[in-house]
Amino acid sequence: MSIPASVEARGNPAARREHILDAAEACFVRNGFHRATMQDLAREAAMSPGNFYRYFESKEALVVGLVERERERGARLVEEMERSGDRRGALLDIIARYFVSITRAAAVLRLEVWSEATRNPAIAALTARTEAETRDWFTATFSALATSPDCDPDRLYALLAPLMKGILVGRAILPDYDPGPAVTELHTLLETGLDGRLPRAVTAGPPPNG
Repeated sequence: MSIPASVEARGNPAARREHILDAAEACFVRNGFHRATMQDLAREAAMSPGNFYRYFESKEALVVGLVERERERGARLVEEMERSGDRRGALLDIIARYFVSITRAAAVLRLEVWSEATRNPAIAALTARTEAETRDWFTATFSALATSPDCDPDRLYALLAPLMKGILVGRAILPDYDPGPAVTELHTLLETGLDGRLPRAVTAGPPPNG
């Protein structure tokens, strides 16, 4: 099937790149990362394969592009928080807005990337790097916003991270999932941790003899 010239010529390079990333997200969500081919992706973007490869040479490159786009969106939220006179309140608001408004497609895409990371070393490395950057940002932010010397940023993030991932999983696989209660728990845990009021960790002792 030939691609209309008007489609091939539409938009500037930045707009075309965004269009391709939108198409890739839709294709990965519908077909799965592993099953989607570059031909499928070019077709989804209504582009000829040759022109498509000018922007992204592989599926891995597309995942990098999607991750970078998500990072840019996150950076804009961080800038919003930094401009706020109440950084702590702004952080709570941003977390709530992000997890309440995240679409099922975005959550499914995140699961697709995690799944592919179990098979693809390049995606695994990208995922590990992104996870490390996220952890470092959160722990540094917790340190800056803590109101008590008893706040343990590393432990607080270790408790929050599984809950945040759980919201994404629920949004991806449960049609009627309501993230509201989990977001409320996130807020409670965050406030408690920043105030240095997390319960002490219980250290398991040796198993009983006999």
